[in-house]
Amino acid sequence: MSDPEPAHDLDAAVQTRPQTSSGGAPGEPGSTDESELIESFLEKVEQRIDATVDKRVRRQVAEQQMVVARGGQPEGIQRSGSVLEGPAGAFALAVVSLVLAVPLSAIAAANLGLAGLVVCWGGIVGINACYTVGGSLRRSDHGD
Repeated sequence: MSDPEPAHDLDAAVQTRPQTSSGGAPGEPGSTDESELIESFLEKVEQRIDATVDKRVRRQVAEQQMVVARGGQPEGIQRSGSVLEGPAGAFALAVVSLVLAVPLSAIAAANLGLAGLVVCWGGIVGINACYTVGGSLRRSDHGD
């Protein structure tokens, strides 16, 4: 641990652990005092975790605000289109379509016969066609 305070708190909680409990044998687990010590320690740990998380979130928000103030784009947001643009996106869609086409075709043919197979492949072709048409429209909008 980089911060010795939690280790010190745990050590103090263990050292002050009661050796006898009311009506029980010495060191009997589950005594009320021991439960209170454990709960107190866990509350301190939870507060430290919350404070650390809050600090990190505030720092990240401040960093993103600085990026936006300087005219940049925050992380995770893209300016144009989708992640699957260009030849790599088309190839990825084709591969995914073919991989999913096998089980979808089997399910459709088993349940609905030829009509189900036609609907299944119509959907696959439709998705790929929409991607292609959308890509060409995006390219014409950008003047490519």
